[in-house]
Amino acid sequence: MNLHPRALVERIEPMEGLDGPGRALGAAVDSVIRPGSLKDLLSGSWLGHPIHPVLTDVVIGAWSGAMFLDVLGGRKARGAADSLVGLGILAAVPTAITGLNDWNDTDGETRRVGLVHGAGNAVALSLHLLSLRARRRGARARGFLLSTLGMGVATFTAYLGGHLVYSRAVGVDMTALEKRPHDWIPVGALASIPENELTSARAGNADVLLVRRGQRVFALSNTCSHRGCPLSEGSMDPENGSVTCGCHGSMFRLSDGEVLRGPATAPQPAYQVRMREGVVEVRMPARS
Repeated sequence: MNLHPRALVERIEPMEGLDGPGRALGAAVDSVIRPGSLKDLLSGSWLGHPIHPVLTDVVIGAWSGAMFLDVLGGRKARGAADSLVGLGILAAVPTAITGLNDWNDTDGETRRVGLVHGAGNAVALSLHLLSLRARRRGARARGFLLSTLGMGVATFTAYLGGHLVYSRAVGVDMTALEKRPHDWIPVGALASIPENELTSARAGNADVLLVRRGQRVFALSNTCSHRGCPLSEGSMDPENGSVTCGCHGSMFRLSDGEVLRGPATAPQPAYQVRMREGVVEVRMPARS
């Protein structure tokens, strides 16, 4: 049996039996966290960066620090080690909430790995809670054993978290690797672009969203920065000049791509637009 972490991940991804519990948990999360200010807060839309990865560093840092103090600190470090265990427990609560929020916007194999990631973190948290109780009762050896087991579980779930980010692009700006043109390139005749509708076009190798309002055309990357859904399949609000992704409800301003509502944390790349003999041309703005 191959026990390499990646092999274990590959065993988790096809487990369709995880889909039922995932749907039930997702429905519960949806009932509490809806698109709007709370979801924006938990997603990190206000910061321009996902919150969950930042909080995980606090938890792992506190628990690993406690383990090192247990091993190297001697009797004088016991109080500090116990405090770090408690700090990690407290930090695990907002970490879990933000993680649930991010996980609920995933699907398929990514969602299955995320479910196991979260379940493992719940086990790690439970072990550290038991460890803290044992420490407070004077059972130092038992407390150390429980927190060490908890760190072992947390190490594996951290690997799963890394897989979700680096292999599944959860929390990553999905437009980051687009090959967008920096020279003017035609994307279609002005007359062929319907007014106040979301239209997709190609600009070289990039997929572009076009919105015509009178003689003016707005152009954004058509790939939602949140999870990569096509914005052209979303909806437009002519009143506030915005486009809303049809997948998870992120809203962007047409004029510059700024995030008006999460869960997206990164703005949409906005193109410069010009007309030449009735043809719309776009390019990315030059960096100053």
